[in-house]
Amino acid sequence: MLKHISIRNFALIERVEVDFSAGFSVITGETGHGKSVFLGAISVLLGQRSDAKSIREGADRCVIEGRFDISDFALQGWFEENDLDYDNECIVRREVAATGRSRAFVNDTPVSVAQLKELGTRLMDIHSQHQNLLLGDAGYQLRVLDTLSGNKSLLDSYRLQYDAYRSMNGELKKLKETLEKSRRDEEWLRFQLDELNAAALKDGEVEELEQEVSELSHAEEIQGALYGACTSIDGDGNSLLQALREGANALARISSHYSAAEELSGRLENCYIELKDCCSEMEQRAGRVQYSPDRLEFVERRLAMIYDLQKKHRAESVGELLALAASFAERLDRIECGDDDIRSLQRRIDELGKELANVAGEITGVRKESAQKLQTEMVAALVNLGMPMIRFEVDFAATEGFTPQGCDVVTFLFSANSSSAPQPLCDVASGGEMARVMLALKSLVASSTNQPTLIFDEVDTGVSGVLAERMGRMMQQMGRTNRQVLSITHLPQVAALGLRHYKVHKEETAKGTVTDIVELEQLERVREIAQMMSGEVLTDAAISAANLLLSQS
Repeated sequence: MLKHISIRNFALIERVEVDFSAGFSVITGETGHGKSVFLGAISVLLGQRSDAKSIREGADRCVIEGRFDISDFALQGWFEENDLDYDNECIVRREVAATGRSRAFVNDTPVSVAQLKELGTRLMDIHSQHQNLLLGDAGYQLRVLDTLSGNKSLLDSYRLQYDAYRSMNGELKKLKETLEKSRRDEEWLRFQLDELNAAALKDGEVEELEQEVSELSHAEEIQGALYGACTSIDGDGNSLLQALREGANALARISSHYSAAEELSGRLENCYIELKDCCSEMEQRAGRVQYSPDRLEFVERRLAMIYDLQKKHRAESVGELLALAASFAERLDRIECGDDDIRSLQRRIDELGKELANVAGEITGVRKESAQKLQTEMVAALVNLGMPMIRFEVDFAATEGFTPQGCDVVTFLFSANSSSAPQPLCDVASGGEMARVMLALKSLVASSTNQPTLIFDEVDTGVSGVLAERMGRMMQQMGRTNRQVLSITHLPQVAALGLRHYKVHKEETAKGTVTDIVELEQLERVREIAQMMSGEVLTDAAISAANLLLSQS
C-alpha cells in the first residue's frame, strides 16, 4: 500500500510530500482546487500517459515518487519475472522532462513504461468517475465475474489451447489459399519444370562449354602454338633435346675425374627427360585439337539455351536453375499431397476444438456458480445501499464460436423496482444507482483479490444523506481488511468516516497558483466537515453537527 508520495512540479503542484496509512482515508477540497491534479499525478506514477503539458510552468521536469509497502501482497514473483530486486518496501519514481521524454524506475532500476503500468495494476486500483460507464461493457462484466470466480488457472489453460487452435486455423486458411493458388499455377509449373528437366542441366556446365567454345574458335592458333613449341625444342638442325643429351654425356665422361660433374650430368639428364615428355604431350594435344564447325555450332546453341533460361528465370547460374527446378517439383508435390495435408490438419483442429469446448464448458460452469453467489451478494449490498426492491441478475448467452475469454457473453441485469423486469444495467440504472452498483462490485472484487490500494474518485456522486453514509461505511469496511482505501468526496457523511483526512487547497503565491494537499488535525477536520455542510459561513450548528458525525465514525 502507498506509504508516502512526493510530487514536484506537476501541473499546479510545486512540491507536495504526503504520508498515508492503511485503512480508510478521505480527501476533500473545493471543486477546481486540484483533487484531479493529485489523482493525475498518481496515475502518471503508475504508468499512465504523460507529456510535457504535465510539467508546471517554468520547470524543466516533474518528478513523482511513491513508497509502497508490499510485504503482504505476494508480489515477489512479479519482481523475479522482471529481473528486479525485491524488498518489502518498493520505491517507484517517474520523471517527465520538458521535452516530453519520461523515465521510470522501480527501486532505482530503470524499467519500461509497460512494466511500470503492469506493476501499477498490482499496486492500486483507481476508480475515476467515468469508470461507471464500464458497467455497460460486456467485457468488463465478464472480467468482474472471472475475478470473483477465481478461475485464472483454468482460463490460462484455455487460452493456451485457444492460441494453438487459432494458430492451426490460420495455418489451415493459409494452406488452402496456397493450394488454391498452386492449382491455378499447376499447368504453368509443369511447363516450367518440363522445360528445365528437358534441358538436362549440370552444375558447372556453363564454364565447361564456354571453355570449349574458346578452344574450338581458336583451334588453328592453338595447334600452331603447340607444334611451334615442339619445333623450338626438337627442331631439325636446332634440337634443344640433342644439346641437353650431348651435354649430359660430356659431363658423364669426366665424372671419374671431377666429382661434381656426375651431379650436373644428372640434372641435365632430368631436364632432358622433362622436356622430352613435355614435347611429346604437346604433340599429342596438337593432334587432338581439331576445328569442328558442327561441334562449335552445337556448343554455342547449348550455351544460348542455358543463357536464355537464366535470363527467363533471373538466375545467376545453372545451380540456381537446378534449385528452381527442385522448388517447382516440390510445389507440384505439395499440390498432389495438398488435400491430404488439409484433411490431416482439419482432423487435428477438430480434436483440439473438442478439447477446447470441454475446457470452455468448465469455465462456463464455474462462472455460473460464481454468478449465483454474485447475485445474492450484490442484492444484499445494494439493499444496504438503499435499494430495498433491487433485483440483480447475471444473464448468460453463448458466443458463435470460441473467443479468447471462452464461449460466454455475460450481461448484468438490473431493476430497482419489484414491478419491473430486470434489464441491462446501463439501460435502466440512474447515475446514483450506477455509482452504488459500482461500489458494491468493487467491494466484492476487493475481497477476492490481493490489491493493496483502492482509490475512489467521487464514487458517491448522485447520493446524499443516509445513502452517502452507507457508501462511506462500505468503503470504511473495505479498508479494515489489511487494505488501503482512499475516497475523494464532497459529502460530509463520507468525510467523517475516514481514519485520516486530507484536504486539497489552492492559493495564489508570488510564483503563481499553487495546489497543495495536507493532512488535517482534529480541529481542522471539524471545521472542514462543518464547512462542507454549511458553506462559506461557518455556524455553531454546523460545527456541532460535524462533531456528531465524527463521534459516530
